[in-house]
Parts: sequence; structure tokens; C-alpha cells
Amino acid sequence: MFTKLPAFRNAKLAGSRAVAAPRASSSTTYSQDTVTESGEEKPRFPVILFSHGLGGSRTSYSTVCGELASNGFVVVAVEHRDGSGARSYVNIPPIGKLAAGLAINGTNSENYYSVDYIFPRDNAQDTSPRNARGVDTELRHAQIEMRLSELEEVYCVLRLLNSGQGNLVYESNLRKKGNAGSSSKGLEGVDWSDWEGRLLLRSITAMGHSFGGATTVEVVRQSDRFPYIGQGILLDAWGPATPKAGEITHQSLRKPLLAINSEAFMYWPENLVRIGDIIREASDGGALCWMMTIKGSTHLSQTDFAVLYPHWMSFFMKTIVNPRRAVYLTVNSSLEFLNRVLPPELTAGNAWIDEGILQTKVLAEGELPREHRPDDKWMASRLRIPNELWLRMSSWYRWRDKPPVVATDINGKLLLGLVNFAPGSEVWMHFSPNWEEL
Repeated sequence: MFTKLPAFRNAKLAGSRAVAAPRASSSTTYSQDTVTESGEEKPRFPVILFSHGLGGSRTSYSTVCGELASNGFVVVAVEHRDGSGARSYVNIPPIGKLAAGLAINGTNSENYYSVDYIFPRDNAQDTSPRNARGVDTELRHAQIEMRLSELEEVYCVLRLLNSGQGNLVYESNLRKKGNAGSSSKGLEGVDWSDWEGRLLLRSITAMGHSFGGATTVEVVRQSDRFPYIGQGILLDAWGPATPKAGEITHQSLRKPLLAINSEAFMYWPENLVRIGDIIREASDGGALCWMMTIKGSTHLSQTDFAVLYPHWMSFFMKTIVNPRRAVYLTVNSSLEFLNRVLPPELTAGNAWIDEGILQTKVLAEGELPREHRPDDKWMASRLRIPNELWLRMSSWYRWRDKPPVVATDINGKLLLGLVNFAPGSEVWMHFSPNWEEL
């Protein structure tokens, strides 16, 4: 009934920095690097704040977040309580005190309440590209504002951890055994002294998927409010819901951005144009920016759902790319981006793989592919696969007789999709800096 992901709960921080191990072959493209430990003591880690999309939660992106963490980042996956998630439980403190303006329902004997998904009033389909009424900007902008406040609180908690006050976090934590929506372990067994001075709390990366991407844009834009945010990564961002410059703040984008789109969202004209405008706004402000699309991917390709249910994604969403390869392309291009834009002291000694993804040639105007563009009915949700039945029936024989040239995992297993793209040709690049800017 429940799907579980393997994890080490309350794991210790790494006591030494990982360094790249020799590769078995220089001619093979790997989706992950292998690492060994160096002798350096007590490394400090750069930080990523991750914001989920509509209907998501803090646990919906553990594949991407875990991959980034394995490369030496502390990744904070936030569960927003703005009514954008499927459901979030809020435990009430023992003293019964809530934030200003909130009151406890005296008829409720439980010590918690839930925040469920909020549908826009009289406009429940505001996420649909075919919705004539468009996005409910009043609701979405209010949710983004709440998300920004939550991210400010996250930063305060990180400062407590970094200053040796982790016990304060432990004492105030209400997500513990016996409380709603909580881990059975809570924060038990964590050595808080080990966290002191271990976080690099400048040039933090904001990152988010879908509506989380829209949130990321506003976090990066509001430099006065978030001076500690250095850059942003947008995973298939929901463009029409993203505030334009001047709608929420007078500030404009001036920090580096990487936008990684799905092919399904690429065919949504309004979304592609909006994300392009965001990238150009930041580029015009003097920032290094890239905008790319992963071939054969759909909107959920950057979530755990794609890895857990690959056949569902293939048959119903018409996802073409290997789901694990889509995750690795997302992570590896993010690492390439961060290796270029983070301050040198935050990248020194890293073991991050560099496949040269960000060096992909930019598509010329008018070269936008259309082979897998779906009918308007399925716009942004799935792809079209020409000759799908024949392709599915013949793929096994084609791979058996002549394995294609594709990326492998660290064990040498081919990362095969319904259609395969050779390393170096797995993405389309829509925007990148010129050589003078780099």
C-alpha cells in the first residue's frame, strides 16, 4: 500500500571530503562518479534550499536531493504549508499557542491540524494550458509570499545549527514520535555539536520544481530580502504563475540562473516564452544563465515518481528518456552550473562530474523540434510517440542485437529509454552565455 525509499535517518555529517576515483574507461559517459574519502577533517558544506511543486511535499524529490547531497551539499527540502501540497500536518505546541491571527478550534480534541491543497475559487484548472481564465495570480502570488517567509525561517534554523545551538532546534521540534506526520525517530540521536560551523551559509542555492521553480525565481529576484542566496536552479518551472518584475517587488533578476525544462513543457508556448523572458531578465542584469530541455522527458521526470513508477511514466505520460538518466542529467547539469557560479572556496576539492552538458550548442531560431509535440488536449502533460506500438515491440530486439551508444550507471548498466540519445546529444540548449561572459 505504501511506497518506501531507502534512507539513513538522522545520518551523521560526512567527516571527510569525497574526491574523484579513477574511472574504468575514459570513453564511457557515466551518470554518477565514484568517490573515495580524502584525509581532510571536518569539511564545510554549501547549502541548497529546495522548494516543491503543486501537490508535492518535502519527500517527493529525494532522488534529486539525495544525488546532490552525495556530492557534498546540505540539501534542505522544505514542506510548504501554503495549500500547494497534497496535505501537511501542523502540530500544535503543548502550550496551545499559535502564530498571531490563528485560533485553535475548541471542538477539535486533536493536537494538530492539517493544511490541504487549495483549489482556486471558480478556477480549479488554473494550471492547465487550455484554461481560458488563466492563472489565479491572487492565490499563487500569496502562496509564493508565504513560501518566501517559510524559507526565511529555514535560514534562521540553519544559522542556529551552524552556531552550535542545535539543541534549541531539537527542543522545539514537534515532528517526533507520537505526533502527526512525523518520523518515528524524530531528531533523536543527532550529535548537534557536529553541525557547528559545518554549513557555508553564503551564496546558498535556491532550487525548485514547477511551482517551486516559480518560487525560486522570486527568491533570487529579491536580493535585499535574501542577500545570502547566490543563484537559482529552475526545474521545469511553471512560467505563467511566476511573478513578473514589479508585480511583487521592484527588484529585477541579477543572479545566475539555470533552467532545466522537460520536453513536454517545452511544447507549451506560453511557458517556454515566459521562462525565456526570466532567463533574459537575469542575463541582462549581468548574470550567467543557461536554459535547456532534456529530450524525451515529461513534467514528473525530475521527481521520485519517475524512478519509482517508470512503466506508468512510459505508458501513460509517454516519457521517452530513461527515468534515471533524466535525473542524472538534471543533477549533473546542476553541478556543472554550480561549479561555474559558486565562489571558488565553495567548490574547492569537489568531485563533481562534468559531462559538458552546458557546452551544448544553442538551437538556432526556428530549430525548435516538433516530432513529439502532443495534441493540444495533452499539452504539457505528455508527449506524442509516432509509431508507438511498433517502437515498443521492436525495441527489445534492437537493443539485444546491437546495444545503442548511451550513458551507463556506475555499474556499467546501460540506461536505456524507449528512444535513446547518444551522450552529448541528450539535451537542447535554448540559451547560454557567450565565451566572453564565461
